[in-house]
Amino acid sequence: MNAHRNGPKSFSDSDAGIDITDDFERFSQRNDIFSRAFWDERIRSAKTDGFFASYRMEAAPRRGDGFTQRDFALRNASWLSSDILSERGAADGKREGFQAPIAYDTPVAAEQMEIGDPQRMSKEIKRIAEFFGADLCAVTELDDRWHYETRVDTRDMSAAPNHLPSGITHVIVLGHEMDAELVATYPSALAGAATGREYSHEAAIVMQLAAYIRNLGYEAVASMNDTALVIPYALKAGLGEYARNQMVITPEFGPRLRFSKIFTSLPLHSDQPKKLGVAEFCNICTKCADACPVKALPFGPPDVSTQTSSIKGVRKWTSNAEKCFGFWAKMASDCAICLRVCPFNRDFSKWRHKLWLKLALSPWRKFALTLDRHRGARIKPSTWWARTK
Repeated sequence: MNAHRNGPKSFSDSDAGIDITDDFERFSQRNDIFSRAFWDERIRSAKTDGFFASYRMEAAPRRGDGFTQRDFALRNASWLSSDILSERGAADGKREGFQAPIAYDTPVAAEQMEIGDPQRMSKEIKRIAEFFGADLCAVTELDDRWHYETRVDTRDMSAAPNHLPSGITHVIVLGHEMDAELVATYPSALAGAATGREYSHEAAIVMQLAAYIRNLGYEAVASMNDTALVIPYALKAGLGEYARNQMVITPEFGPRLRFSKIFTSLPLHSDQPKKLGVAEFCNICTKCADACPVKALPFGPPDVSTQTSSIKGVRKWTSNAEKCFGFWAKMASDCAICLRVCPFNRDFSKWRHKLWLKLALSPWRKFALTLDRHRGARIKPSTWWARTK
């Protein structure tokens, strides 16, 4: 694995709004809350086991709007392509795209195409990413600090080596928009289809884009939740800014995105990180923390976390992962109320929302927050189903 690059074209952590302290430690994937639910008795329970079983329809659906058999059926169907991919390496303890990178389906071509202009190549990669279905694409340099110290062997949930091929220099970060109408129904099993659909979409997109790069003669490792933390890479690539709700706020889709990535040796030009003004807005807004049913989100300023399931030595807003996942387990589905109520969860293709965004990212942010007072209400899942008739 390559070391952190500090060349003349590198951008600083502060450029991306990242605050590293002297106590920084790389994160071990075994400590993420989903992995801990399999080995840590402080987390694992009948409810957490039922949460995972519900994705296989082995747990009886709850009664109530948004948690019927039909809701769970759509959610689980939306995950299908991602699930098929993730099971390919099960015999070797590799859950591809989650606890291990996606294995090569095409070799690296023996003949390497000459890249004369990395900046032009970056533009081409973005065009191809859009062709395959990505909604956002940006490039940044490799930075080992965000890579898991170890990955997870899913056979016994033990720590396993986390390596990339030699010669990797850049990371291509891709954004995938979640369905706004489904997001509006959180918390519900139905809303989980918005997440699952994008995992299935991104699985296909990263594999296709990585195959294209390998056919050019360069290394390309397709990656979803595995190998490295994607949020710091999205920030360094200039796709958006970190928010109180633990998400990346983008000017195009707000927080309504899933991210994937490709590690590559292809000569590329890095994009510049941007400070948009999101942090200043989050300093005066606590809508996500107010709306969280289990109060897992912080109300105060960014701080350094000492929690097991968070990275050490980064001053940022950090959720209580144990409280958050406990609520997920109780519902037998994911929760993104914090995404739904976020003032940036808007359709920025419309002029009135573009105008609001300018206000929110300016000294007029308090006025923008006032204008958002009555937005973010939950839509009943039954209303979504009625629209399909």
